[in-house]
Amino acid sequence: MSAHFLRNTVCALVMSAAGLMSCSSIAGGISLAGTRIVYPAGQKQSTLSVRNTSDQVSFMVQSWVEQADGRKSQDFVVTPPLYVSGPGNENTLRIMYTGAPARTDRETLYYLNTKAIPSVDKKSIEGKNVLMLAAITRIKLFVRPAGLTPEVDKAPDALVFHRAGDRLQIVNPTPYYLTVVQIKAGDSKLADTMVPPKGSVSLPLKAGVKGPVLYRTINDFGAATVQHHAEIK
Repeated sequence: MSAHFLRNTVCALVMSAAGLMSCSSIAGGISLAGTRIVYPAGQKQSTLSVRNTSDQVSFMVQSWVEQADGRKSQDFVVTPPLYVSGPGNENTLRIMYTGAPARTDRETLYYLNTKAIPSVDKKSIEGKNVLMLAAITRIKLFVRPAGLTPEVDKAPDALVFHRAGDRLQIVNPTPYYLTVVQIKAGDSKLADTMVPPKGSVSLPLKAGVKGPVLYRTINDFGAATVQHHAEIK
């Protein structure tokens, strides 16, 4: 499957009966043609392809946008919000920003959620205990104002790394959300993290770690950038 297809899902369990249940695996599923969406502020809409990779199963697909804190957002309209995707079908979601004017000095973070519920033949499960799985795919949605500086491909080099006791502080002076991955300080590997624009995060750092920090970031297309190098200050 393409690296641009997000496979991380959260499963919601829907039980049709109490007690012991059997679960049938479903080949294929609903995949999004991207791991993130960059929505230019002021643009009327953005689109995203949604594909049913199954050759046998139809899905009810529901999509909505959440704020960074997980609350449902009223700033976006997603159409169609609910539809049936047949086996092998590919559909297009239209995502339209309808909220108040976005911030002009930095990106704003949202999340697009797509829930896929498999269809069920009621006759085939009549009298049986059945476990159904509804998979929710959640990807980042960044509203990006025009005219930000530096250019987005220059932003990873602007990250600054500080030691603060047993922590490594990563400072992001740029107006972009930067997802930092494959972080290595000296001989220590650190967890992936996302640093907000004009903000910082801190990660545990072993005592005595010296040397440069090597890291990559995730670009607008969901791919890792070339390796970057920075000194710990």
